[in-house]
Amino acid sequence: MDLHDSKAFSRRLFLNRGVTLASACLTVPAFMQRSAFAIAGQSSSLLSSVAGVPEDRVLVVVQLGGGNDGLNTVVPFADDAYYRARPRIGIPKKSVLRLDARSLVGLHPNLAGLKGLYDDGVLSVVQGVGYPNPNRSHFTSMDIWHTATTTGVGDGWLGRYFDNECAGTPGTPGGPGGCEQTMGVSISEQTPLAMTGSGYAPVNFEREELFRWAGARDKPMREGYSRIIGAEDEHHENPTAEFLTRTAMDAQVVSKTMREAVGQDPLVAYPRSELGKQLAMVGSMIRAGMGTRVYYVSMGGFDTHAGQGGEQGRHAQLLTQFGDAMRAFSADLKAQGNDGRVLTMCFSEFGRRVGQNGSNGTDHGTAAPMFLMGPMVKPGLAGRHPSLTDLDGGDLKFGTDFRNVYAAVLSRWLKADDRAVLGRRYSQARVLGRV
Repeated sequence: MDLHDSKAFSRRLFLNRGVTLASACLTVPAFMQRSAFAIAGQSSSLLSSVAGVPEDRVLVVVQLGGGNDGLNTVVPFADDAYYRARPRIGIPKKSVLRLDARSLVGLHPNLAGLKGLYDDGVLSVVQGVGYPNPNRSHFTSMDIWHTATTTGVGDGWLGRYFDNECAGTPGTPGGPGGCEQTMGVSISEQTPLAMTGSGYAPVNFEREELFRWAGARDKPMREGYSRIIGAEDEHHENPTAEFLTRTAMDAQVVSKTMREAVGQDPLVAYPRSELGKQLAMVGSMIRAGMGTRVYYVSMGGFDTHAGQGGEQGRHAQLLTQFGDAMRAFSADLKAQGNDGRVLTMCFSEFGRRVGQNGSNGTDHGTAAPMFLMGPMVKPGLAGRHPSLTDLDGGDLKFGTDFRNVYAAVLSRWLKADDRAVLGRRYSQARVLGRV
């Protein structure tokens, strides 16, 4: 079957294949065409492949919004300066989850999920991550992380990755660039800037039930499309009718394919937190064989100016949700046999100040840890923990530029041209093993 032949998309073929048949028009993301053909029992070899690009590799990005307090996440329990700066919210030494007998840092006691990943050798903790001349505005700092520029202006770094991989032809099935391998999915209220390029945008939805063809609930729309699809084959000579027919097919295919993928019961139990639900959907899409290269999820609430607490409190609750969701996601991928395909990267736009404030909280700061998860990571601690006495106006000095981590992920995991995506060559953080 010629995917570019409009005659191929006849009423009879559509009815024979059912709604799992994908059309070739540009309104359908190519990765969904590939998934739809797989569901229909068709060969995905009709879609292009990019030489040298590992099609089976997936990146999952987890954003911790609000500025996660890195010092109460990765706790420098051996440093007395930590307890002097945080007499009411510091994590007691006896409660810290020590990484090993030699480590001078450990994890918050509510991060048992992450500690399990660390013990399993599938977690890399990158210490002191930031960037020059840090900005303490949530919006500006997040834009800096999303664009990988110090100005926070421009396309998203993952959007540029999509643009580069698609060779300027986003969504073209069978065309150059292999866009079916580089499609992105974000699960959020709004599409993150990081995922948006100049010529490419990801699929974005918040919940499974929201990803539904409008005609499923709109009777006049449904009946109108039914009349179009029910037209005789000869009507496809009319370009307008042909376009509407394809659009009708596309809308139903995309809706049904996505909902069927995320509607599967996961192989493991996930926590009922929002992050747990998001990662469960991602796990289901990976298990369904979607051709997605990048998934993006987020968790908010980390702006802990007041009542942050130490061993208990709001921040402790957030870390429980984070650690337990990550542990469940790792277990799900392993149960699927897909753990070796998926690298997960977690970040927050900035850390908090070293000293607690008068409201038993912490204010906007600078450097904070990142986490990378998967069998392909170089496990353990990466980089040095920032000094708590050699400060920049009360803030931590960063030791690793976050773009060093991006460069390693782009070049070594996604096998992309990191210089083309990031605009210049950055040294690659040593966060991945042999990949």
